[in-house]
Amino acid sequence: MSETLVDSSQIDSSKRTWLIASSCAGAVGGVAAVVPFVSSFQPSEKAKAAGAAVEADISALKPGEKMTVEWRGKPVWILRRTPEQLAALPKLDSQLVDPKSERKPADQAPAYARNATRSIKPEYMIAVGICTHLGCSPSDKFQTGAQPSLPDDWQGGFFCPCHGSTFDLAGRVYKNKPAPDNLEVPPHMYLSDTKLLIGDDKKA
Repeated sequence: MSETLVDSSQIDSSKRTWLIASSCAGAVGGVAAVVPFVSSFQPSEKAKAAGAAVEADISALKPGEKMTVEWRGKPVWILRRTPEQLAALPKLDSQLVDPKSERKPADQAPAYARNATRSIKPEYMIAVGICTHLGCSPSDKFQTGAQPSLPDDWQGGFFCPCHGSTFDLAGRVYKNKPAPDNLEVPPHMYLSDTKLLIGDDKKA
């Protein structure tokens, strides 16, 4: 009976090939298992759409100045009103559609901003800078007095160039304009005297 001799180098080579193939398959499988695990830590599309709260540092904001931050893809205005601007607000009530934010209160402003200044602190106005007519962004018109497209007794505010809607320095819409409602006041709270949190009011 003849005996077939197998070269040991062939066996070693076969084992090596098998080990390499197995290791590669295991590595691929491991990566496949890790990918869904890692992706579970990524925010969902629903969470992204909801939008996280945004901090704003207002320490450098001087009376009469405005800054803008982005929240949920929208511009949020933070205006530090002067004493003169605040004093003018009550005089405008008769010219406004909804001076006390009583229409659609849940949509227009949180309970703590349904007051004469539509704010927690009278000095600061916080509002979403999007016209309630067709979603345009109004322009700042802080200068008082007669100006093109504005009344002669203009007390300062915002003018939407798209269709002519006007808002006062509390974001309240004037009568006989296309915009049906006041500018939205987003949920917000003060973390300190110089820091605002836009989009969260749990402690308010």
